[in-house]
Amino acid sequence: MPRDNSIKSVLIIGSGPIIIGQACEFDYSGSQASRSLREEGIEVSLINSNPATIMTDPVTADHIYLKPLTPESIEEILEERQIDAVLPTMGGQTALNLAIETGKLGIWEKYGVRMIGVDLEAIELAENREDFKQHVIKLGQHVAPSFIANSFLEGKEAAQKIGYPLVIRPSYTLGGTGGGFVMHKEEFDEALRRGLNASPTHEVLVEKAVLGWKEFELELLRDSNDNVVIICTVENLDPMGIHTGDSITVAPAMTLSDTAYQQMRNDAIQLMRSMGNFAGGCNVQFAQDPVTEKLICIEINPRVSRSSALASKATGYPIAKIAAKLAIGYNLDELKNQITKTTSALFEPTLDYVIVKMPRWNFEKFHGSDPVLGLQMKSVGEVMAIGRNFLEAMQKACQSQENNRSGLGADKKEWIRTEDILTRLERAGDDRIYRVKDALRLGVPLNTVQKLTKIDPWFLKQIKRLVKIEERIQRLNVPEDISEEFLREIKELGYSDAQIAWLMRVGEDQVTNHRKSLNVRRTYKMVDTCAAEFEAQTPYFYSTFDKENESIPTPDKKKIIVLGSGPNRIGQGIEFDYCCVHGLMAIKEAGYEAIMINCNPETVSTDFDIADKLYFEPVFWEHIEEIIELEQPEGVIVQLGGQTALKLAEKFKERGIKIIGTQFDDMDLAEDRGRFSDLLKDLNIPYPEYGVADDADQAIEIAARVTYPVLVRPSYVLGGQRMKIVINDEELEKQVLTIFKHMPDNKVLIDQFLERAKEAEIDAIYDGEQVHVMGIMEHIEPAGIHSGDSSAMLPTYSLSHKAIETMVIYTEKLAKALNIRGLINIQFAIKDDHVYVIEANPRASRTTPFIAKAYQVPFLRIATHVMMGTKKIKDFEIDKKLEGYAIKVPVFSFDKFPNVDKQLGPEMKSTGEAIRFIKDLKDPFFRELDRNRSMYLTN
Repeated sequence: MPRDNSIKSVLIIGSGPIIIGQACEFDYSGSQASRSLREEGIEVSLINSNPATIMTDPVTADHIYLKPLTPESIEEILEERQIDAVLPTMGGQTALNLAIETGKLGIWEKYGVRMIGVDLEAIELAENREDFKQHVIKLGQHVAPSFIANSFLEGKEAAQKIGYPLVIRPSYTLGGTGGGFVMHKEEFDEALRRGLNASPTHEVLVEKAVLGWKEFELELLRDSNDNVVIICTVENLDPMGIHTGDSITVAPAMTLSDTAYQQMRNDAIQLMRSMGNFAGGCNVQFAQDPVTEKLICIEINPRVSRSSALASKATGYPIAKIAAKLAIGYNLDELKNQITKTTSALFEPTLDYVIVKMPRWNFEKFHGSDPVLGLQMKSVGEVMAIGRNFLEAMQKACQSQENNRSGLGADKKEWIRTEDILTRLERAGDDRIYRVKDALRLGVPLNTVQKLTKIDPWFLKQIKRLVKIEERIQRLNVPEDISEEFLREIKELGYSDAQIAWLMRVGEDQVTNHRKSLNVRRTYKMVDTCAAEFEAQTPYFYSTFDKENESIPTPDKKKIIVLGSGPNRIGQGIEFDYCCVHGLMAIKEAGYEAIMINCNPETVSTDFDIADKLYFEPVFWEHIEEIIELEQPEGVIVQLGGQTALKLAEKFKERGIKIIGTQFDDMDLAEDRGRFSDLLKDLNIPYPEYGVADDADQAIEIAARVTYPVLVRPSYVLGGQRMKIVINDEELEKQVLTIFKHMPDNKVLIDQFLERAKEAEIDAIYDGEQVHVMGIMEHIEPAGIHSGDSSAMLPTYSLSHKAIETMVIYTEKLAKALNIRGLINIQFAIKDDHVYVIEANPRASRTTPFIAKAYQVPFLRIATHVMMGTKKIKDFEIDKKLEGYAIKVPVFSFDKFPNVDKQLGPEMKSTGEAIRFIKDLKDPFFRELDRNRSMYLTN
């Protein structure tokens, strides 16, 4: 049926601040849904408390409400606006829980608002573990033996009936929170208490653990006519026992027999059709016995899920966009395929390539945490890679990780002690896939590896192919010994030039030059949803080493490339996706072709129709260089993609590739801690006493001169990585050796630490003539706690006029001295009304989106025009609107790591942030925050 014309205004509920288990994939879903509804002429209001997202930007919806996600906030919106319907399926579990709570309070009914895109009975059925189990059994499908428990005694009885190993699954939680596997009776009591406490309904499912079984996910869409399409079938490389969010996943499924696949399809469709009268997206998870192929249903999520963004990017099928249209009444056959623009949305995408999703962890930020993976999700982000075969995609995923890997091994990070490797295979950690490769390289039998990991033999045999290839490479002496045929074979398996160079013990440039002399170059294929059966209209590409190139540069059009920030991790998250999206908009406004390079499937910037051209590729030098050689852009923007993009600036300078905005030498002056301090001295700007050390002895000498306590930090890092305040020689030596171990080519800066100082920061834009201060934020936490972990006020609330004036003067001096074109962030310490400069970041900062949202000014677009030189600051009317104060409040995910050190310091630990607006300093929220500066650690 056609759309429901009675729906003229819709409220979308967002997912709040980024936490582990609920990240920016819901920003992507909410943004897509909003755009989809506005295409239909529907007025969209949107509530979310996350200032770092494009979802909460005026370009996304008609009315943005940056408010706490509470029923009170919902009612305020409903009093102000005439809302016909609410769409709660785009904001994860947070949005659903809020919609249900608001409904129970009678608020939706009071204001005549109906819920669309979801059936509350279906949600209740999916979340109530016992009811869902009985439902599945009635359908004739299988589930693992289990019992529901609402008390400690019931849980003990259930465990006695089932036997060990078993799994505890709390009801109504996200990302496996509170859940876990129990292998032995002695571990059960504590695990049961944790699960009951984690569930808002004090309910858990005690279930037989099918450890080692294979795990699969299906993403489906259903319309009101009961048409169902399966968008993507995803196979977890890791077996049951590891949360899907922490699993390496592959699409399409690689090891399913045709019989098992058809059974899985039938079961998923039957399940979805049985879950009530709702139209939209759905995710179903199955486990399969690897011997008998018996299937059991694990769970169903009758909403847009964490995997929906991945499935959308993997197939090119915009799940959230179509789901939003289904929610307002359309059927699938009435909608267009958004990629081809000619065929119907009632089709199942066909992949002629392989997708690998690889999670990204940050265990080094959670000191004392257990790095072993299990039922409770621990990853902070993910990458997606596209290749013509599994190994190519797998290696590209490794190159995308932003952890100094050049691929799946062959990059000087191999382990050599068999005993250590075997231990790591059995106890899965963030590096298990690399240890699998190490084990096979050292000759550990494939059967042994399979028994320890429970990874399907097909994947292990594929990885063993790499071992054989590497043995052949190592028998050659120089790159010129590699024939064109063998080199093409190597590259088709995803090997980077850096890996080949490492195996041959030669320079990477030697391999690159030989490869180019043989004309072995990347070609680009289009993601078209239908294996090239129909012509695609959307330029969405991935690289491979096929003969035919489908990415044809636009003739006679000037192009600018934006580099993305890669996977989310602590210190570099969704805020840089926001920056990239606005950068792309400004590039289009200026008449250039906007080209995006990124590998993060969760982001809006990697949506297929945000840039004029999208290359879904690793932000890795070799891949970037070939795109530049093909496209021949006017230049590359590195200021918007965080530290990831900035670190590549030196390569661009060496290769004569133009950087749009601030140039490399000026960036390096700001980033090199020693050189920057020398600049401050020349400018007569106060700064903490410091010294630069190349070894531990030198560090101790410097510390004796500047006096303890001192701040120890490496150059060129983000999020305070490996920064620490130390108070004596013993602590200093230990920290310096740790930095050199993990960053052997870096220098260490020893700074005097200013105790009991206030901290503040300025974000500004400089166009060569005028400096515009976007905002001055004062941290509520004292100096010594990382800015990302500090609550901060905009504008300042306790700094003197003299201190503020001094900060502005120093900002102007530094912007000019550093020859900034575009963005700069400067951090200050204020002690006894004396202002000291701590550091300057010549790029978009973590706080830029926060300031833009607080003042309702598109600062990122202004800054991008300044970088390109298409406009000056004076060309914009900048009208800042802020009554009272905006507060940035960091949010942590310590609940995922029970034994983690929660002490805050110079190394950032927060996973996200929220924004709060208050009218004055008498507001109870501020008074509580100021009185108990770490109150949010317990929330």
